[in-house]
Amino acid sequence: MPIISYEQFQQQRSYFFLDKFLEQKEAVSRIIKRVRQEGDSALRELTRFFDGGELDDLKVTSEEMARACVEVEPDLKQAIRKARDNIEQFHRQQLPASWWKPGEGWLMGQRFTPLSSVGIYAPGGTACYPSSVLMAAVPASLAGVKQIFLCTPADNRGQVNPVTLVAAQESGVHGVFKVGGAQAIAAMAYGTETVPRVDKIVGPGNIYVTLAKKEVFGQVGIDLLAGPSELLIVADEQANPAFIAADLLSQAEHDILSRVFLATTSRQMVERVLAQLEEQLVLLPRRETVERCLRDNGAVILLSSREQSWEVANQLAPEHLELHLAEPWSYLDRFKNAGAIFIGPYSPSPLGDYWAGSNHVLPTGGTARYASPLGVMDFLKYSQVIYYSPEPLRQAGPSIEAIARREGLEAHARAVSIRGRDDEPDSKD
Repeated sequence: MPIISYEQFQQQRSYFFLDKFLEQKEAVSRIIKRVRQEGDSALRELTRFFDGGELDDLKVTSEEMARACVEVEPDLKQAIRKARDNIEQFHRQQLPASWWKPGEGWLMGQRFTPLSSVGIYAPGGTACYPSSVLMAAVPASLAGVKQIFLCTPADNRGQVNPVTLVAAQESGVHGVFKVGGAQAIAAMAYGTETVPRVDKIVGPGNIYVTLAKKEVFGQVGIDLLAGPSELLIVADEQANPAFIAADLLSQAEHDILSRVFLATTSRQMVERVLAQLEEQLVLLPRRETVERCLRDNGAVILLSSREQSWEVANQLAPEHLELHLAEPWSYLDRFKNAGAIFIGPYSPSPLGDYWAGSNHVLPTGGTARYASPLGVMDFLKYSQVIYYSPEPLRQAGPSIEAIARREGLEAHARAVSIRGRDDEPDSKD
């Protein structure tokens, strides 16, 4: 894991941009076009090509759902239910209220309504990510979305991992489809004979899924364009080097493209953390992935002052930020840009990935400068409601007309002035 100075960080920091994946982008465009033109038949052929499986039914049957519930061990089902409850408790605090402001002869307001339908993408195949299902479906259910669908790839036998299906059952998903990759995004964006078209698509995926979400945006809403996982740890000389190393490794095992950083003023801490990385690395089954990540996309940033720590964090705007500081609450307000902030030595980022109730679908690639984690508001929209009676409109009329005419929009002005005339046309004539 290379060691760089604060000045070197300033020179070489960069964000994750999708534009460099030109070859993948062209492949995604071809996939989307096929799904739009050929529907279910394209989904079956693409599944056979990419996943090696034959699909009789694109939709998971009720029998498969029931069998999954039996196959998953009780302890894991209980853990999924508890995680769901934690997520629900956290996200319930996000529910907004519609509001109304009355005046003399007028009423203004803002009314929240849920989206009609949402499509969730969850990675699958040989792996399973029940937490990704919970993180999207629970806030969607809380928001009041009436139709929640899940697309996730099946294995080469045409089966969806039973743990994923249990998570879908427990979180209010109304239908599960055995479709993965860019073709799943296309199916949910445009609809096929089997997969319904939705209003918004959410959930993490690989580069093909992310590029597909980018391409269909506008046809449907999306949550965010997720890049590789990120972690920045800010630590002082009193931090536990074993904890820091373990947390860096936990993010590095995601992908060779994951980005992991330690920022500290203590060179002694750096040496102790590097020693712990060596010691703990040999215990990991994904050692090769972790080593490449640490070498190519990791760094220790050696700071000359504590103030530089929040400057680094706010410039990097990481997905995950951990504060291993003696008095973290004293400095929390200085850290402005991060998807999720984990405070203290006993709040590792996997706590947020699985259990605490906060969402793990977080902005990456520096987008935490302006974006937020997935939440209830992603599944709601609001309308502004305006009511005026004749008298307040007459009073406001001259001002409205003056602005409209200055903008050269005479019909706008007349739409107001016609309602303020003494000889106002009778709508019944």
